[in-house]
Amino acid sequence: MTVAGLTLLGTFGLTLDGRAVDIGGQKERALLAVLALSAGTTQPRDKLATLLWGDHGDVQARDSLKHALNRLRQGLAEISPALITGDRQAVTLDPAGITIDVRQFEQAVAEGTPTALHQAAALYAGDLLDGIGVRDRSFEDWLLIERRRLRQLAEAALVKLLQSDLPEQMREYAAMKLLALDPLREAAYRSLMQLHVLRGETAQAVKLYETLRDRLHAELGVKPEADTIQLFEATRRQETRPRAVTQPMAPLERASLSLLPALPSKPSIAVLPFQNLSDDPGQAYFADGMAEEIITALSRMRWLFVIARNSSFAFRGKAVDIKHIGEQLGVRYILEGSVRKAANKVRIMGQLVDAATGANLWADRFEGELADVFDLQDQVASSVVGAISPKLEQAEIERAKRKPTDSLDAYDLYLRGIANVYSWTKGGLEEGLRLFYQAIDRDTDFAAAYGVAAWCYYWRMVNGWMTDRNAETAEVIRLVEKVSEIGKDDAVSLAFSGQGLSYVVGDAPTSLALIDRALILNPNLAAAWSTSGCIQACHGDPDLAVDHLARAMRLSPLDPLKFFTQTFTSLAHFVAGRYDLAWPIAEAACHDQAHFLGALRIAAASNVMAGRQAEAEHFIARALRLDPDLRIANLATRFSHIKPAYFAKYVDALRRAGLPE
Repeated sequence: MTVAGLTLLGTFGLTLDGRAVDIGGQKERALLAVLALSAGTTQPRDKLATLLWGDHGDVQARDSLKHALNRLRQGLAEISPALITGDRQAVTLDPAGITIDVRQFEQAVAEGTPTALHQAAALYAGDLLDGIGVRDRSFEDWLLIERRRLRQLAEAALVKLLQSDLPEQMREYAAMKLLALDPLREAAYRSLMQLHVLRGETAQAVKLYETLRDRLHAELGVKPEADTIQLFEATRRQETRPRAVTQPMAPLERASLSLLPALPSKPSIAVLPFQNLSDDPGQAYFADGMAEEIITALSRMRWLFVIARNSSFAFRGKAVDIKHIGEQLGVRYILEGSVRKAANKVRIMGQLVDAATGANLWADRFEGELADVFDLQDQVASSVVGAISPKLEQAEIERAKRKPTDSLDAYDLYLRGIANVYSWTKGGLEEGLRLFYQAIDRDTDFAAAYGVAAWCYYWRMVNGWMTDRNAETAEVIRLVEKVSEIGKDDAVSLAFSGQGLSYVVGDAPTSLALIDRALILNPNLAAAWSTSGCIQACHGDPDLAVDHLARAMRLSPLDPLKFFTQTFTSLAHFVAGRYDLAWPIAEAACHDQAHFLGALRIAAASNVMAGRQAEAEHFIARALRLDPDLRIANLATRFSHIKPAYFAKYVDALRRAGLPE
């Protein structure tokens, strides 16, 4: 029986052989989570019905449970028809047919060794069922209790991990992870201060202490603990001598030391996903596209720091206050709003909020015919910019008024294509490509559709999904040439097409030229910094690659695509010989996206070079489950366009990790 993987820590996810498995609505997902947390144990039907349908009568609640179980079994049928069993009184989930990250996390915590605790920290990707939308008092109470229990386990594991004899990078990782869970945990502050002192960075250690002191005073009205004060005083008097650092700290790790992103020196903003108020829930993609276009318009302002779409959209459906969002993203202003689309009419409502004070700085409503939707977007973008900087010149406002296409039909298809690609499955990618080509048919000058289509071929190649490499390579060249012709002023098109050209065709110089132009047009585009870092990791300077990838992470700190950035950050460390930095980042990428073969391969390569043979073989096994045909002999069909010396090192490492010839 094939074993599926269920992710409950952080965003819900269910995969089978690298494919995402869709099991339906929120109630079915919540029901599966409840059964998974008690896998192997019989759960009474009455208890499940009350937990998830407590606001219904007993008969209706049991009937709702019956229908939800039927839908859940249908969704899980391809995994195992007998995964969920039961009778009229009780239900059981068989743990032998599915791996559950919560159970793995609990087992690793219980084992208690440094290696197991590090694994537990990596598994704890976020609160249990983060973003779940079930609004039932009984379920909310259960979820709150379980979240607290698992969070406490994670905090205890990290505290114990900090007390172990760890390399600097792992110690720093544990401290930062602990502070993400408890921003005032002084043991983590002390650990980071000590790391600064060991590196000779006494000024940074002092600044870290001052940050803690100020936060404790502002939030709790207390002073730091005696041990913390003693460490600070010793640091200030330079009583602790810094030791020599044999390997400079990489830019990405250096950037990670800030507990929360610092506010940039220029105005900064995040645009939250707009609420879909249309009668049709399927129109959510349209509301997403509306917010994304406003982000794109604002991002063209060189004086404005704009958080990337994927990070701001991480707060979709969460009851989080504006101040918290501002702190997490490191921005001063938050734009939120809603879209109501009905027939040929559209209404956009928006408000701009000062994240620090919660004050509403601006609010307005825009209505019009659907054909004028881009003009409405321009009005929203212009109003927001004017609210942030009253002295803004009109010329700067006009630069925000750039429409992606004059064809609404083409734009609608483009948005649907993006939604499909973001499923990260083979089927989703194929459907996305089909929709992008339809968009191009309707508007032959729609540069963004050409650029993202070229990027899709990169994903086909890296995952071994290409069917005719010569034909697909020629198609990427055609798409990129079209972008170069019609998309010279479209940063998104240039960035994405550059990625496709570099990886599929191997033309790194032209790719970097496209991306450099994208960064000139839009220095806030996280995707451009990310693709630049990827190309540098494969063809150029690994240190510059890490720096550019770190910039992408700062612009989009909560990006669901962080596995992509992590993968190439790991590759950059790997080719530079920094294996102890490479493997933890690669493993984190594998955890965030279990069916990205690029991450699995670099995790195997970096682990084996760090002397972790068993771990390397584990990732080879996972890669072969996703791509059974993967061999040393055909690596070039997945990853050939890389500097020859880098590729030879990569092949040798994968051979040592156990990849068949």
